[in-house]
Amino acid sequence: MFKLLQTKLLVAILAVLAIIASTEIYRAHEAHRAAEAAAKTATLLKQQQRERDEQKKQDDAFRQKVDSLKKHHSMAAGNEGKTWQNYLP
Repeated sequence: MFKLLQTKLLVAILAVLAIIASTEIYRAHEAHRAAEAAAKTATLLKQQQRERDEQKKQDDAFRQKVDSLKKHHSMAAGNEGKTWQNYLP
């Protein structure tokens, strides 16, 4: 009877140890998955930041080009008043 009780107690202890071990393995696995997800998110955020910076550079270059073209093309309109002042019919 005592040997049967010891065997049942040993099986119960082993079952508890197996549950603890499986819980620890699951926790480690979930921590690893969370770390991978965080790394992917960080990489994605860096890529998006680079894309935003590049788009901003392109926008600034385009604005400068448009401003220079505006200045270049509006010179004729600015000089038009001067030609009419000198006009003698």
